[in-house]
Amino acid sequence: MRVHPLRGANRFKLGLFSTNADGGLAITKVPERWPATWEGIAASARLADEAGLEFILPIARWKGFGGEINSRETSLETLTFAAALSGITRRIAVFATVHVPMVHPVFAAKALATIDQASAGRAGLNIVCGWNPAEFDLFGLPLIDDRYDQGLEWVEIVNRIYTEPAPFDFHGRFYDLKAVSGKPLPVQHPRPVTLNAAFSPVGRDFAARTADFLFTTFLDIESGRAHVADMQARGRALGREIGVFTTCHIVCRPTQVEACDYYEHYAVTMADTDSVDIHMRAKATNAASHDPETFRLHRKRFAGGAGTYPLVGTPRHIADEMIRMSEAGFAGTTLSFVNFCDELPYFLAEVLPLLREAGLRGA
Repeated sequence: MRVHPLRGANRFKLGLFSTNADGGLAITKVPERWPATWEGIAASARLADEAGLEFILPIARWKGFGGEINSRETSLETLTFAAALSGITRRIAVFATVHVPMVHPVFAAKALATIDQASAGRAGLNIVCGWNPAEFDLFGLPLIDDRYDQGLEWVEIVNRIYTEPAPFDFHGRFYDLKAVSGKPLPVQHPRPVTLNAAFSPVGRDFAARTADFLFTTFLDIESGRAHVADMQARGRALGREIGVFTTCHIVCRPTQVEACDYYEHYAVTMADTDSVDIHMRAKATNAASHDPETFRLHRKRFAGGAGTYPLVGTPRHIADEMIRMSEAGFAGTTLSFVNFCDELPYFLAEVLPLLREAGLRGA
């Protein structure tokens, strides 16, 4: 069996984030904003695959955030998204992001195993326990306080489907199931690589018990060291090794002035301010996914990339920042752009060679 790309040899791994949703992560009104058409998604996936990037990670959105452009109203469902990508790529990992309350674990287990079979072991699961009340309302579901407890039952059911030889009954607080089984099994054993994004203590405890990799944000790279140490300690207390990734939005240009000017243009001058306000308010109230200081100090980061860390500058500057992330203990980062097809080729051509020179990536 091939090694899953997230377990591959490169010291600092890279993946595209949110190509399945309009705007990507940017909440901006610029005309070149990402339209999330299948043609563009497929083109960016092929570029990333051929360049040796490790993964494609979608967001799971069911409603837009309102405002003038209603960001994220257009988005592709992520299990079918990953399945479709598996047929047009050769090496890159294809992830599905699944909201626990909206997707039954028996269905999710079979869908994920199908993707893993179709991709010859490249599937991955990003578990989300949910945070957006408007999306819960769409499904007629309450946003419960103990949704991480529901997530633990959900993960247990999926894992047992993949590992138990005979049908089993499950009687929990959230699921009451009889004669559960599911074939085929995934190619990866005992299950596909699993991610979780968390910042709060309860979220990180959940990640330590269920995920192979945690995705987290930080205020600055140096403070990220504490997040890596915290997550690794939580994992080791349970006898598990957890890798830690971060998330970034990229503006890469030949000069620092060009990059900073464009960042100011799309993330300030042309920001959809109403949508940014709605998004920040919902995240701050319900998600516990960011350092609280990020909400107070870095509104521009939410317009620029949903609160992720900005990498804005020349190829050399961006490579140096990624080297610092690696030195802080991060296993890699996600990448998002205002327009993936317009901007990804320059990043691949100019930044990847610098990361190879630094020993973070192979040839």
